[in-house]
This record gives sequence, structure tokens and C-alpha cells, in this order.
Amino acid sequence: MSWDWSFVVSILPDLLQGFRLTLLVTLLGAALAAVLGLGFALMRRSRHAWLARGTGFMLDAIRGTPLLVQLYFIFYVLPDIGIRLPALAAGVIGLGLHYATYAAEVYRGGIENVPRGQWEAARATNLTMRQTWVHVILPQAVPPMIPALANYLVAMFKETPLLSAITVLELMNQAKIVANTSYRYIEPMTLVGVIFLAVSLVSVVILRWLEARFGRRFRT
Repeated sequence: MSWDWSFVVSILPDLLQGFRLTLLVTLLGAALAAVLGLGFALMRRSRHAWLARGTGFMLDAIRGTPLLVQLYFIFYVLPDIGIRLPALAAGVIGLGLHYATYAAEVYRGGIENVPRGQWEAARATNLTMRQTWVHVILPQAVPPMIPALANYLVAMFKETPLLSAITVLELMNQAKIVANTSYRYIEPMTLVGVIFLAVSLVSVVILRWLEARFGRRFRT
């Protein structure tokens, strides 16, 4: 089967629509992972042993199971107990929850890297716990985390094709629909690969810049 440029032009709008949804899911999932990850990290640092250990067990359980299984559980199993989610919401929650477990470790490492003297100085100046976190700890902890968090963002983007298993019309699913309808696979699947490769190459450049910009501060 030869390459057909006219067919490529005709299917490009559908693929671009799927690509836009892929980016949307990635950004929403990343935002959810960032928020949940910070919450999980703080829970792991709790003075209550039952909370810290329970959170650690939960994070290990999520990291220890494949993302695809988690997506199936959220979309196909939860309805059996009365929790029904749209495919897009299930995909965002699945990606966000899965990567929040990795973000939590990044947050925890960044927070623990802040010198203990900073905590003591904040306490000596009578800062509240909220002021300590907002004005002292997080401004020092977050910059070194940025390269690692950005790396997980790229990894999340590359795992979005798994969402086709729960009927999310992202890039891969759109390509599958086009291929199954036209019985032509070479053009849609090649275009999907090219799009993911292009985004990945751009992401590598950005990641290297982030590592050069913030990694140096982490080492010092």
C-alpha cells in the first residue's frame, strides 16, 4: 500500500482534533497530579504514624499496578458501585492519580532538601506554619523539583494513547477510528508517531534547559 498525500490531508483535521484533546488531558492530568502529589507528600510527612504509613502503602499500591489497569478500574469497575464518570473525566483522574504518586516523591525529596535551619529560622521569627510553607520552604523546595516534574509531564503525554482503551477520543483513538473506517493504517499511524516524536523532541530541549537552569541551583 503506497503513501497517499491526499488521504493525509483529508484525515489531518480529525487527528489534530485528537491531538488537541491529548494536550487538554495531559494538562488537566498534570494539574491534578501536582495538587494531589503535594497533598500526598505532606501526608507522608505527617506526625501521625498511621497516616504516614497508610499514605505510603497507598502510593506503593498505585505505583505497583499498571496505569491501564487503573483506567479500566475507574471507567468500567466503579460504575458497578454507582460511580459513573465520563470517559474524559476518568482519563484525567486516572492519569492525575497515577502520576501524583511519583510527584509526591519529588515533592518529598525537595522539601527534605531544604536545610533544617530554615525551619528553625522561621520558627524563631514567629512565622505561622502557613507563612513558613508559603514564604520560606516552598520557594526553596520547588525550583529543584521542576526538571523532575517536567519529565513526568512528558511521560504522561506519551501515555495518553492508553486512554483509547476507555473510549477517550484522543490522538491515538482518532487514528484508530480513521484506520478502521478506511482500512488504511500506514498514514494515520505514521502521523501519530510523527506528532508524538515532534513533541518529545521539543520536550527534550525544554527539559535540558530546565535542568541547566534549576539543576545547578539544586547542586549548590
